[in-house]
Amino acid sequence: MIFSKIKCTGSYVPEKIVTNDMLSQYVDTSDEWIRSRSGIEKRHFSEGENTSDIAAKAALNILKDGNINALDIELIIVATVSPDYTTPSTACLVQSKIGAVNAVAFDLSAACSGFIFGVSTADKFIKNGVYKNALVIGAEVLSKHLNFKDRSTCVLFGDGAGGVFLEKAEHGGILAEEIGSDGNRGMSLTCAEKKASHIFNTELVEEDNFLHMDGRAIFDFATRQTPKCILRLIEKSGICAEQLKYVIPHQANARIVEIISRKTKIPLQKFYMNIAEYSNTSAATIPIALDQMMKKGLLQQGDYILMAGFGGGLTWGGLLIKM
Repeated sequence: MIFSKIKCTGSYVPEKIVTNDMLSQYVDTSDEWIRSRSGIEKRHFSEGENTSDIAAKAALNILKDGNINALDIELIIVATVSPDYTTPSTACLVQSKIGAVNAVAFDLSAACSGFIFGVSTADKFIKNGVYKNALVIGAEVLSKHLNFKDRSTCVLFGDGAGGVFLEKAEHGGILAEEIGSDGNRGMSLTCAEKKASHIFNTELVEEDNFLHMDGRAIFDFATRQTPKCILRLIEKSGICAEQLKYVIPHQANARIVEIISRKTKIPLQKFYMNIAEYSNTSAATIPIALDQMMKKGLLQQGDYILMAGFGGGLTWGGLLIKM
């Protein structure tokens, strides 16, 4: 039986660090207000790098980590909701920037669940024998879509990229997965609306490039759907919760993670969180956290980990993996 297994990881965040106190100089907010509601202390903002730039830098770090030649990459998937262009895809730009001329490249849009969806997609290509390996990256420059007059959203998000290199294996890898969508609640989180505007449409059209979020709706969705997803993954995998080394949740809100821990009865100390340092980087949160854990030596071969995300669409997804 063929499996897809994580060979190596990598990440990249822009150098510019913006603290809560720095934001409070421009937005009607405070460090205490942000920390108490989200657990966020700071975030990284791009100073000109676009999504393909930071995705490519994360990709190069992945290749360096695994001593991989870019010419050997067969598939590149970039999960993002903040691409440089509608076309070309961010993945094609990354392909060019890193010299992966032999790879097939495309983008995937599932918001904060995007990295999970991307790994799930790459896994199918590898298991079916179409490709032997894949580079999967979650990357966002959300700062370009933030309305700094809206304190309910602009304080929550940051920029960053992270990813993994998957390769064909005979054992280990992804043991269980679940991805899902609920389009009926999709308008709870929107970004960069594009309307039908042309010379034959006389209706006055105003476009909005900002991110908008119904925070209460997302909070309710995340705290209801994510625990169910985690428990189903454990059941599907055949292992017990006690065997999990870590759960890597989407880094959206520390209070959400606390509720998920309580509902799943998985100890909070098993949930790895770095939201205080990076804030919500959408599709990049889970791979950035995973790479950080690998670099710290927190994960070893044979460990069981569970990744779980939720986001716009609305979407959710999870993977239970044997390292």
